[in-house]
Amino acid sequence: MRRVVRGFWGPRQEPVEALAERWSATLDRFARLLPTTGGPGADTPWTWRTAPASGPSQPLRPDGASLLEALRTARAADDWSAGNGTSLRLVADGMPPGWKVEVAGLAGGAPEFLLQSLVATIVSPDDVRLPDADLLAAVAEIWHPDHGDVSDRAVTAALKKEAGFRIGTPSVGRVGFLSPGRADRIPPDAAVPRKELPGVGVLLDIAAPGDTAEVVRVHEALRKAGALDPLPHPMTRPTL
Repeated sequence: MRRVVRGFWGPRQEPVEALAERWSATLDRFARLLPTTGGPGADTPWTWRTAPASGPSQPLRPDGASLLEALRTARAADDWSAGNGTSLRLVADGMPPGWKVEVAGLAGGAPEFLLQSLVATIVSPDDVRLPDADLLAAVAEIWHPDHGDVSDRAVTAALKKEAGFRIGTPSVGRVGFLSPGRADRIPPDAAVPRKELPGVGVLLDIAAPGDTAEVVRVHEALRKAGALDPLPHPMTRPTL
């Protein structure tokens, strides 16, 4: 099964040293949460490789020094990185059959019309149940996004067909995350389990895999209440 775990936010300038700390914490949390039997685990540190848009892939260890070097290399290779943010894409090495983990981020910039993001794409065997809420909580607690979700192709298709969802606008999936300003707009009748992430926002445990109807229902309730309004353009802050 393929799922994406995502967080999005507006302009927030950060030095590469701060980004390296966030990246290292993210990779460490994911490695602890993903039950990859037969692959890297608690006793075998994960290794990664870069997946740049151009140029050769390089092996990478998930420690701060290695990530700092990778981010500096990525920034130097992109003339737009100073304004738009530093882009980095990593793929996990040595995964067992049926597994693929890729994490891509664009962060540290302050563009007025381009969202910053952290997107993890995880492919796992169909019979493996993953801690979707914990994975999204990790993204939320480490990156402090404006909104985020755990989604799959079926959810995206249902939201496009039944709720008028457009790529690039805020949404929720089987699990959703809303920053404090958005969480204040959740209507009382939304009837969705929620977990407070102190100082960060609210995690919404919306539906089990396959239950696209409940995702559409909650998405519509949140949209009508203004909890999924886009950040005003030009963007001037990271969260609503």
